[in-house]
Amino acid sequence: MKFVAFERAKQGTGASRRLRITGRTPGIVYGGTGEPSLIELDHNALWHAIKKEAFHSSILEMDLGGKAHKVLLRDLQMHPFKQQILHIDFQRVEAKTRMTVKVPLHYSGEEESPAVKTENCLANHVLTELTVSCFPADIPEFIAVDLSGLKKGVSLHLKDITLPKGVKFVAKGQENPVLVAVAALLVEAEVTPEGAAAAAAAAAAPAADAKDAKAGAKPAAKTAAAKPAAKPAAKK
Repeated sequence: MKFVAFERAKQGTGASRRLRITGRTPGIVYGGTGEPSLIELDHNALWHAIKKEAFHSSILEMDLGGKAHKVLLRDLQMHPFKQQILHIDFQRVEAKTRMTVKVPLHYSGEEESPAVKTENCLANHVLTELTVSCFPADIPEFIAVDLSGLKKGVSLHLKDITLPKGVKFVAKGQENPVLVAVAALLVEAEVTPEGAAAAAAAAAAPAADAKDAKAGAKPAAKTAAAKPAAKPAAKK
């Protein structure tokens, strides 16, 4: 994927703010044997470019001053609420240097899997990208994951898939993370008219018993209150 960048003469907060007003985005290119280079890009062109997945996960060809440079997107700073890119960072790519990149996962086939098709389960995508290490020539645009073999109660882990040639997973606390978790869906029992009537009768029975008990308790209390107390015996 190609894009055009221009050399940037001034740096600093004020200069970057003025640059954004003119429709440009400040950036920097670092790494490799050269010194960091200050650049600027057309914001509208950059805004459309970042919507493409390849711009984030593949080697890019940057045209700077009429020369082509192989770079990789490293950082993208967005405005908190505006649709505006505040700053962008690129790293130079060297053919003989291994690089650590994030590669998106493309899942397919879950609708045909036994877990989803016949066992009434849901496939939850736990991870949407993997951090991998490889040489620039081996960086994949994405990693395809086939879910057609998913079964109920069995999650898909990293070791269950085959990574592209030359690509190694970079573990960050988990050697074998879960990629897809299979969860069974709760199925409500079918309610028949006879069952609904029986449930309604069962629910009404306690209320009726409580009403009868309350009605029977009132006369007893009234009789007890109306009965006069016994008079003491007269002294002789």
